[in-house]
Amino acid sequence: MGPMLESSAELFSSLYERALGWLAQEVTEPGLIVDAGSGPGVVSCLFAETFPGARIVAVDGSEPLLERARARAERQGVADRFSTITGELPDVLDELDYPADLLWASRSLHHLGDQRAALAAFAARLAPGGTLALMEGGLPPRFLPRDIGIGRPGLQARIDAVEAEWFTQMRTGLPGHVAVTEDWPALLAGAGLKHTRTHTFLLDLPAPASERARAYVVTSLSHVRERITDGLDAEDLATLDRLLDPDDEASLHRRPDVFVLEAHTVHTAVRPV
Repeated sequence: MGPMLESSAELFSSLYERALGWLAQEVTEPGLIVDAGSGPGVVSCLFAETFPGARIVAVDGSEPLLERARARAERQGVADRFSTITGELPDVLDELDYPADLLWASRSLHHLGDQRAALAAFAARLAPGGTLALMEGGLPPRFLPRDIGIGRPGLQARIDAVEAEWFTQMRTGLPGHVAVTEDWPALLAGAGLKHTRTHTFLLDLPAPASERARAYVVTSLSHVRERITDGLDAEDLATLDRLLDPDDEASLHRRPDVFVLEAHTVHTAVRPV
């Protein structure tokens, strides 16, 4: 998964750069930035670039992904202020040497069963005046027009419904799952944080897609196809199979109308001084 995760994060670099620029309007001269659920470290290294005076700690449960993060930091010349911690969130954050001025969690919180407890643990690792930033929510991606010339129009909208049900089942199957209303500003306030802000960032890569964007779309819909065993009818599954077949003239590999349009939302709050 490492190369795929790294390539996908690189595709989203412009979105992340705008999100980090937005954070930098209020988070000034942080000493320690923690990327909680960093994966291969693409965003961690963007933090190092955005905040040249900060120490960056990438935290993830996968040591092979953190090896990629360290290699990226070395290539980008920031290894002297870049380190990693391997372990499961949120308990692994106890290994931090000192509290964070900025703790970033990009789509890692929803993999934890008790999100409210995890937010409280994240907040506890902030320095007074430190900021917690969550990237959660947004809008489902769009890769194709509504009518793609094969199958029944509106395929992606129907996939959205199946994916939403899959996500619910994934969440309820997590160890220690606790249901919460996903009102992120309210949950941040419930963790004792103040001054909540929310902003949504758009990635708009119009057709014709670049090779990297096209590969991302193929990978995304391949994973959808692997997860979906029911929920779509036979016609939709056959359409999806055609889209993924590199030998089909109507496939994602060949068609000129493939694009990437996604919206990711960032929520922030501050630990009181």
